[in-house]
Amino acid sequence: MLQVFYADHFVLPLPPGHRFPMKKYQMLRDEVSTYLDLALNEAPLASVEDLLLAHDVSYIERVLQGQLTEAEQREIGFPWSEQMVIRSRRSAGATIAACGAAWENGVGVNLAGGTHHAYADKGSGFCVFNDAAIAAKKIQLKLYDHLKNHLRVAIIDLDVHQGNGTASILKDDSSVFTFSMHGEKNFPFRKESSDLDIGLPDGCADEEYLNALQDGLDQIHMHFHPEFVIYLAGADPYQGDRLGRLHLSIAGLGKRDEKVLQWCFEREVPVAIAMAGGYGNSIEETVAIHAQTIRKAIAFQW
Repeated sequence: MLQVFYADHFVLPLPPGHRFPMKKYQMLRDEVSTYLDLALNEAPLASVEDLLLAHDVSYIERVLQGQLTEAEQREIGFPWSEQMVIRSRRSAGATIAACGAAWENGVGVNLAGGTHHAYADKGSGFCVFNDAAIAAKKIQLKLYDHLKNHLRVAIIDLDVHQGNGTASILKDDSSVFTFSMHGEKNFPFRKESSDLDIGLPDGCADEEYLNALQDGLDQIHMHFHPEFVIYLAGADPYQGDRLGRLHLSIAGLGKRDEKVLQWCFEREVPVAIAMAGGYGNSIEETVAIHAQTIRKAIAFQW
């Protein structure tokens, strides 16, 4: 059974007209709940010790105690609330849990996550805590005694926006390889330096995208040889995405998922998947893209 973790019932209260598509998470869980060979699990709460693996203690305290300034809340894009704190900790906990499931079964899934704009000392772009960075360090910590060395983790970030927070947090960590393939002219407008960045032009479509992805995967294999992968499967490279500016079809995004999953499967590398962004003009299409990722993942369990 593919182990899938959700936190959509911890609803973040947002003002009317807010552009973040909170509804998609419940819709996605409803869709995948009908799939065979899939087990749904409530996301655990990431502990403060977990958050400290990637974030400064002063920032964590400001979030937990409701002491974020108005400017900090504007940069995150969410007003502070207790529900925001719980939701953000559950989302990070879901990626940690997906990593544990992947280590056992080859694949694990968080139905949210991919909060790659959060820095060590601040949130940004709808991201409070950086679940990929936290989970990468957590799985390394969990397995260190067993392996007698740090697990080599690659973060493959295929959200349409650069994983700037992830790159910043892990820039001096040689045990984690950060790869971001994104729209070059899209947010964030000041990019950080990942271990590997591939910036794509506006309007990039399926063939160009898939060729660039293959080049990126080849470079990871050549320079790093990961033992574990965290994959951010953003739906926002889709041609119908409000914030994407690329031109991938739904079928092209399916081929993208297959390429990453096959690459991991052939090398016997476990992969934990987070959904990351998706802001389609049609929320139903965004949900369909995320659900397609889950269907692909079912086939690549060990």
